[in-house]
Amino acid sequence: MTIDWNEEDAPPGPGHTVPSGPEFEGEVDLTTDYLGLELRSPLVASAGPFTGDLPSLRALDAAGIGAVVLPSLFEEQLEHESTQIEALSEYGSDANPEATSGYVPNLDDYNNGVSRYLALVRGAKKLTSVPVIASLNGVTTGGWTRYARLLSEAGADAIELNVYRVAADLDVSGRQIELETLALVEAVVGASSVPVSVKLGPYYSAFGNLARQLADAGAAGLVLFNRFYQPDINLESLSVGPHLVLSTSDELRLPLRWCAILHGRVGASIAATTGIHTGKDLAKVLLAGANVGMSTSALLRHGPDHTATVLGELETWMKDTGYASVEEMTGAVSQRTVRDPAQFERANYLDTLTRYASTFLQ
Repeated sequence: MTIDWNEEDAPPGPGHTVPSGPEFEGEVDLTTDYLGLELRSPLVASAGPFTGDLPSLRALDAAGIGAVVLPSLFEEQLEHESTQIEALSEYGSDANPEATSGYVPNLDDYNNGVSRYLALVRGAKKLTSVPVIASLNGVTTGGWTRYARLLSEAGADAIELNVYRVAADLDVSGRQIELETLALVEAVVGASSVPVSVKLGPYYSAFGNLARQLADAGAAGLVLFNRFYQPDINLESLSVGPHLVLSTSDELRLPLRWCAILHGRVGASIAATTGIHTGKDLAKVLLAGANVGMSTSALLRHGPDHTATVLGELETWMKDTGYASVEEMTGAVSQRTVRDPAQFERANYLDTLTRYASTFLQ
């Protein structure tokens, strides 16, 4: 599924029309609202090694980033009991995108422990002019109440709860996993004085329903989706280990689809992550209904100055297309506004296969 403008498929919704006529003259407004925070631009640096480095944070700020998400504070740093760590390792060993050298090989090396993480929050707030979002990574409710409060007190403008879980226990139902996730969100929201977003993987049986439940439970935002690095087998050593591959723009399609489906239907901000490398990638997720686009791989590949490149490309596209603001374009090609909503559902599957087969057989 791709997003391309076509006058015949112009979305009929009020305020969402296909721009026509001369290109927009003047400065476009890149500001957007995310989690109730006003961001100067819709590009957010998502959690990763880059955002744990103060000089890199300053460079991102100078390049025009809208907000930064700090590297995650892992639950394993808060719960030291061996039984807890053993249980959590069953959920996500060698697969979390922020634990690329083993699930929890040396977490103090990752973000230097709890006390230094709080110092990172304070330092980021002092050295940058944009909202700073702290990140908590875990799956159980234990310990989160205290630490969510500490992050708020340290100056975090919001908290991103990164929920990672592989449902490997055959005795645990999908509904039980959903209930545990909802309980976790409610605990963090209840303990925090700042907005809480939830970063999830796509592997839920009825993701739309869960998204609505999370919003009802108090989540101010949904981050779609967590990109998991699946384990690989080394044929020489016969061992299992992680295999890190940075994302590409081709991976944008899944979050794009769900941004379009959820836009205007859940009471939470929407962030798209995975596959945002260019200004056109960012334009697509905004058109689909995301309030912001998040990026890590592109920034790791090209450096913090790539922020300005992406935003410049977005601004050029907006001027050429006739959009004066990000607010005007957000959701213009969501499922609620396009003439053929089924393109975001199963109908797109058959259409894609038919088109590909026709091309192949020519």
